[in-house]
Amino acid sequence: MSALSSHRAGTPAQAGESTAQPGTATALPRVPPLLLLAPILAFLAVLIAAALAVLRMSFGVPGNEWHAFTLQNYVDLGDAYFLRSLWLTLRLAFQSMIVAVVLAIPVALAMARTQSRTARRLLLAGVLLPLLVNLLLQGYGWLVMLGPAGLVNHVLMATGLIGRPVLWLYRENGVLLGLIQTAFPLAVLPISSAMRAVSRSYEEAAATLGASRWQTMRHVLLPLAMPGIVSGALLVFAYNASAFAVPLLLGGRRVPMLAVLVHDQVAPLLNWPAASASGVVLMAATLAVMAISQRLVRNLQRHAESRS
Repeated sequence: MSALSSHRAGTPAQAGESTAQPGTATALPRVPPLLLLAPILAFLAVLIAAALAVLRMSFGVPGNEWHAFTLQNYVDLGDAYFLRSLWLTLRLAFQSMIVAVVLAIPVALAMARTQSRTARRLLLAGVLLPLLVNLLLQGYGWLVMLGPAGLVNHVLMATGLIGRPVLWLYRENGVLLGLIQTAFPLAVLPISSAMRAVSRSYEEAAATLGASRWQTMRHVLLPLAMPGIVSGALLVFAYNASAFAVPLLLGGRRVPMLAVLVHDQVAPLLNWPAASASGVVLMAATLAVMAISQRLVRNLQRHAESRS
């Protein structure tokens, strides 16, 4: 009996040992979530510290940025030249945002609905190319293309659209072209991702009900992809509102966007408090416009959902 009971008692252990296969996966030690978030938290901490340093410096005076405290830097921003520069910056950023999103929608649709992997990769490579080239090189390329004897004027004159060269450089139109081209990928990628997430069954159902392709895109695809469109538009606006290289090369001092004005306050004048105050106002204005735009889009979506 004792031998039998000992044999029975050892049976589960032996069975467990016999069922365990060599090389089976074991439970990994649990990693704390904060440890996984440590790199991005450290990066955000550096950005927040830099923003706070700029904010503190904006209340200083030249030569005593960290100890003095004055509001004169913000009072000086009421100058007509600064207000005109701020309005020009926001206007060009908004115009480039509208044009970039309109141009990005068909490209994003092609990337989302193309069946061929090769074609999709070629489209993606073409879209990402501006992000891989330095902004200075892109700016110099636009200088060559937009010059009086550049490619753009040659094409327009060859087609008979103009009779003499158009002055693109050091004009708002030239700066606008550069802003659209450099920020174009930031509009395409979020919109393409949002359109890829929309099921084709919605388009097929709309086509079954007799909707044309334009009606399907307008009433089905674009509303469902609206979060991606809004994200792309806000990215383009924020990117171009703080643009420096393109406005400086293509606009010079004749198109004084706010980033160029901040550079002029730092480089020749060494007026760090005034430059910091200008940067704070630019950040605040950009965030305010983005928040208002996002709120308007949400209200429009809720109104459309309530009507449907």
